[in-house]
Amino acid sequence: MAAEDMNPNKALTTTRFSDLSPPLSEPVLEALTSSGFDFCTPVQAATIPLMCKYKDVAVDAATGSGKTLAFVIPLVEILRRECYKLGPPKPHQVLGVIISPTRELASQIFKVAEPFVLTLPNVNQVLLVGGAGVKADIRKIEEEGASLMIGTPGRLNDIMERMDELDFRTVEVLILDEADRLLDMGFQKQIDAILSRLQNQRRTGLFSATQTEAVKELSKAGLRNPVRVEVKAEAKRSKDVTSSQDMASSKTPSQLQIEYLQCDSDEKPSQLIDLLVKNRTKKIIVYFMTCACVDYWGAVLPLLSPLKGFSLFPLHGKMKQPAREKALASFTSVSSGILLCTDVAARGLDIPGVDCVIQYDPPQDPDVFIHRVGRTARMGRQGAACVFLLPEEEAYIEYLKLRRVPMDEGKCSDEAPDIIPQIRSAAKKDRDIMEKGLRAFVSFIRAYKEHDLQYIFKWKTLEIGKLGMGFGLLQLPSMPEVKHHSLSTKGFVPCEDIKVEEIKFKDKSREKQRRKNLLAKQDAAKEQKLQKRKAISNAPNTVMRKKTARQRRAVQSTEDAEDLDREYRLLKKLKKGKIDESEFAKLTGTDDLL
Repeated sequence: MAAEDMNPNKALTTTRFSDLSPPLSEPVLEALTSSGFDFCTPVQAATIPLMCKYKDVAVDAATGSGKTLAFVIPLVEILRRECYKLGPPKPHQVLGVIISPTRELASQIFKVAEPFVLTLPNVNQVLLVGGAGVKADIRKIEEEGASLMIGTPGRLNDIMERMDELDFRTVEVLILDEADRLLDMGFQKQIDAILSRLQNQRRTGLFSATQTEAVKELSKAGLRNPVRVEVKAEAKRSKDVTSSQDMASSKTPSQLQIEYLQCDSDEKPSQLIDLLVKNRTKKIIVYFMTCACVDYWGAVLPLLSPLKGFSLFPLHGKMKQPAREKALASFTSVSSGILLCTDVAARGLDIPGVDCVIQYDPPQDPDVFIHRVGRTARMGRQGAACVFLLPEEEAYIEYLKLRRVPMDEGKCSDEAPDIIPQIRSAAKKDRDIMEKGLRAFVSFIRAYKEHDLQYIFKWKTLEIGKLGMGFGLLQLPSMPEVKHHSLSTKGFVPCEDIKVEEIKFKDKSREKQRRKNLLAKQDAAKEQKLQKRKAISNAPNTVMRKKTARQRRAVQSTEDAEDLDREYRLLKKLKKGKIDESEFAKLTGTDDLL
């Protein structure tokens, strides 16, 4: 039977792992077989032999192409050879380091690597991510060792600074996964600190779906004569591209169909609900712009009647680590459900069975678009994705096509239910929903202002009125962005039948605390008013103060002296004939005695 017949998955090559040169060790081949891996993907077939020959690599491959195994397998093979030559590593010796931008991706790499690392005697891998106490990680390393460290840059650097007893001069392999994202997230300082502790003779691999200029600069600093591996997917035929474009390489998986839906902000929630209801048996990821948006829609969507009985799982970077792990594990385990998330779940995560990706908000970073849609149509499977765009964001379609992301126009449903009244009703019944909506609205506008493509996503053209309706707000908040830039509030209908300050929390303990805080605030205001009155009444007022007897006598004496002096002058005039007696009497006030 031909290899093509045995390998129906178009995402795989006809090259078996057992055919690679140099050959892989028997323990690794057995682990691959037991995990269901027989044939290589293109990136695996190209990368594994190079790294096994001690070459540095910079790998640029479409998301979902099997990059994790492409670096895990050669890393394990190199460590096996070193252990064979030098003997088992001592507990304080570190042989390999894998750096990942997010906790979720680091955890996934740890799980993928586990069956292969177990084939190495006396080699222990440790997961180092934030969200838990660093002292627990240090204690675990002291007890079990850390031959292979897998983690996020911040926690890895923290461990390196705290544990002087660890020997990083023995590191044979360094892997930077999602290298562009590592730099975008501001980890340059930590990565530089980590690199400074490692020996120069190590093997280094940079893996990413997008090789940015920053990644190229990093490769110059961290790699020695690297081999560039670029694996492109054949573009899926789009309805509005020419045949020559069809043959061009694409940044997205070949079995992925991407559509865009254009509608106003106040129509987006209804169109989203319509999509979710029509795909109720599928596994769907919905991406939002901010953590506050995920919190809000994660709270309000389960309350809407069309989504009763749906499994929804919110996930974002500000959640506590146990909650993040639980949400991801729960979504992974279900056959149908909806993950509501930010870009924390956009990179590298291999969640099985994702049928569809919906981008409710386009990402701030255009490179992230490719990573988001890459959560579906992985390893040659079919997948669908759609992105919501406002009418004024139409230029984004052409921008993506120029970046080899083929898209088709989707049609908004005329049967989508108007769910804005239900959202507003939920906000009226629970202050928590109302406040989450306001925070989400404000966070969206401020994130929109920071968009990388500001010549397409112009925040000053946002129709705030329609946006507020789309969030189901009861009233528009007072924001500097709205006040000072005259953004359009057309289309917003405030709720006149309710006083916002009287809306209660459904949670009784929170409402009790709110009441307590409100009373305390009122008491503080009264006290401040009283203090102000006292300050006014105690202020010195010389005009109103009553004069003392001594002061009155002094004033009287002065006035008497002035009168006598005046009368003396008038008398001299009388004697000189300058005035007559009648005039003198009149001027001195004695004419009534005459």
